[in-house]
Amino acid sequence: MKSRMGALLWRAVLAGLLVCGVGLLPWLSHTDPALTVLKARSADRDATPEVLADIRAQLGLADGPLRLLRQWLAGLPRGDAGRSWISGADVLPAVLEALGASLLLMVVASAVALVTAVGVCARTLCLGARRRLEGRPAGGSGSALLAALPEFLTASVLATVVGVQWGWLPALGWYGPQWTVLPALALGLPAGAVLGRLLDDQLPSAFAEPWALAAAARGLPGRSIARKALRRCVPGLLPNLGLFVVGLTGGSVAVEQIFDIPGLGRTTLQAAIAQDLPVLQAGTLVLVALAAVTTGGARLAARLLIGPALRDGALPTLHRPSPPVCRILPIAYGLLLFVVICLGLPRDPLALDTAARLRPPSVAQPFGTDALGRDVLARVAHGALDTLLLALAISALALTAGVLLGLLPRFSGPLVDTVNAVPPVLAALLVTAVWGSGPTTPVLAVTVVAWAPLAAHTSALLRQERATLHLTATRSLGAGPGYLLRSELLPAVLPPVARHALLRLPGIALALAALGFLGLGAQPPSPEWGLLLAENQPYAERAPWTVLAPATVLAVLGALAVTAAGLRRPRRRAQSLPRRRRRRTADPHVGEQRVDQAELVGVRAGAEVGAG
Repeated sequence: MKSRMGALLWRAVLAGLLVCGVGLLPWLSHTDPALTVLKARSADRDATPEVLADIRAQLGLADGPLRLLRQWLAGLPRGDAGRSWISGADVLPAVLEALGASLLLMVVASAVALVTAVGVCARTLCLGARRRLEGRPAGGSGSALLAALPEFLTASVLATVVGVQWGWLPALGWYGPQWTVLPALALGLPAGAVLGRLLDDQLPSAFAEPWALAAAARGLPGRSIARKALRRCVPGLLPNLGLFVVGLTGGSVAVEQIFDIPGLGRTTLQAAIAQDLPVLQAGTLVLVALAAVTTGGARLAARLLIGPALRDGALPTLHRPSPPVCRILPIAYGLLLFVVICLGLPRDPLALDTAARLRPPSVAQPFGTDALGRDVLARVAHGALDTLLLALAISALALTAGVLLGLLPRFSGPLVDTVNAVPPVLAALLVTAVWGSGPTTPVLAVTVVAWAPLAAHTSALLRQERATLHLTATRSLGAGPGYLLRSELLPAVLPPVARHALLRLPGIALALAALGFLGLGAQPPSPEWGLLLAENQPYAERAPWTVLAPATVLAVLGALAVTAAGLRRPRRRAQSLPRRRRRRTADPHVGEQRVDQAELVGVRAGAEVGAG
């Protein structure tokens, strides 16, 4: 009970700090909120001292940020979130209306993501149901292409081709369920590809568990075994599914911008840019509350799916030696990426030739030229160095922070929920306010939020691994916490989380690209990939190669990450306890015999639990 109260208190403190930080945004950035509000209200009006003084008096800016924050917090218990500094309307109805639009889009996008995830792991489910998983070749190229699709680019293509040219579905606006299809596809396909790869990574171990072997020996249908294997693996992914849900609600800013959707992410971004603090604080608070509810629901669902085995320490481990995988695909993708970079590096990415605007690919210019006559191959190759190095550095930092914080779930759980409630765009604005604008701003913004999914994954795997039979047996024989962490828990948790970090590598590159697309990242004439996509998007219909070239290279990076994530080393499990533990027995082999007997009992118990 005390731990739950402490977690709730810690969650409330983090939410309060976030809301306070948002409320201090204009003062942290050393800007005049009156001037920003004036420009948002009327860009043509002159910022005279009298006009600015009138706005300060209207908003009460002379009282200072702390008093404004106290007044806003005092109105929340009465359901009063203040009035918009821009429109003067009540904030709460507008934020709730935007939340409704985002929730509807999130539900449809989640359905698309779930269908995509099932499609990604359908092959493994079919092979596992037929007991034919032994020696299966590594796959994942198709899911890599889906995971590496830039959401804003996919949204632009869908809106232009499907919505405008073909006229199958509406491309702009938000007037009914049919308006949700195209943006849901843009959001759900990459998210489903990542979830499907994570699920496909665990399914072979589930099919190799004793209960699955016993069920097959009893003659249970393959469909039933596949359903139980799916149920066995889903609890470890539910925390990440919850993070995706919150991310789809508040982080779909670019998609909402393209399809003109009045969602919560777009509303929050507009409020942050205009420094409309009441709207920004209310939107942030709603996202934090949604993250808390979603995380609580995901944990409850995980407990219900696992059942009493989690409480009684009767789970079999999902960490098992893996069969050798094909190493040709990652080598091929890496070689292709290397060739593209080597061919483009000798070229000048800034050379202008207005007479060669939007030329199609040729021998001299394999990727064609952009709207200013610049060589697209040169810009892609030079942008690859910055994008790849930044993405790798952020991934390494996110993996380290995610694992370390994931080992402390009581501390990191509320922190993960709070951080995940902050869209990367809002994080970029907060980082800009505190750190200042510059080339490091998008890097810091993405790093701040990139570790949260890895920490959630680490905590979920750790919770299940602590409830395994072999760990209970090892602990009963006198193994200490340090030995268990070093020899049992970390070897079981680190490999899947490291593969998860590799799967997130294209997503991190996409996050940097999305910030560049929204104007918060690199600035012209930088050849950064996000800026390339943003600059060439208006010409996608006339000159598709200008966006297909960077998008294809980004897809190759995703395929490389996914196939490289499948390369794993077999696990070499410890066969005995530490020396200081073994010396307590008269026979040095007694401890090993007891461990083997305990593991045999655990296998039998696991078979009974799985078959039941």
